[in-house]
Amino acid sequence: MITVVGSLKGGSGKSTVTFNLAVWLTMADLDVRVLDLDPQATLRDVAEVRAEEGYKPVVSVRGKKGLDPKKFQKADEVLIDVGTAGIEEMKQAIQLADRVLVPVPPSQADIWSTQRFIQFVESLGVSDDLQILGFINRGDTHHAVRETDEAAAALVSLPRIKFVKPRLSQRTIFRRSFSEGLAVFELNGRSKGTKEFNSLCAELYPQHVR
Repeated sequence: MITVVGSLKGGSGKSTVTFNLAVWLTMADLDVRVLDLDPQATLRDVAEVRAEEGYKPVVSVRGKKGLDPKKFQKADEVLIDVGTAGIEEMKQAIQLADRVLVPVPPSQADIWSTQRFIQFVESLGVSDDLQILGFINRGDTHHAVRETDEAAAALVSLPRIKFVKPRLSQRTIFRRSFSEGLAVFELNGRSKGTKEFNSLCAELYPQHVR
């Protein structure tokens, strides 16, 4: 399955989500092809940190030259991180995808941006079979703050996108693990962030949960 992780707005956490998914899938003994099509190359940077530290399993990240469907055929799963700075590559990736995963931070601006992104995807003439999945990323952890729940409710109401209930919160462990070249569950397998991430994986990849 080819999964594109994308949005039109920076700062949504696309690279962090893609990296954690890549490590999780690789640890499930799957052949995973990972592409970073964002010129900022954050995903490639964290893969280099991981390699320099000698962490296993190795996560190999390719650039835009790896955007070749013939090379995807032997892979069990494909993850593609896209950014608006590489708009042509983004278009190509979406047209190849089986689904598009959209991390949505809890703000009205991000809801509007997600709505525009859905329209952008549809403007490419994609098949009705293409899944567009959205989930709340970097949600607030304080129960008194309602913005995260309000954003989730708004996301549910958007047309053409399927709301994914598990959410990731704004937790230090996501930033810390990423900076060290580790997935959140590698840094602390019992953390709240790990529990949230495992719930997201179970929703996105039920066929790989043992």
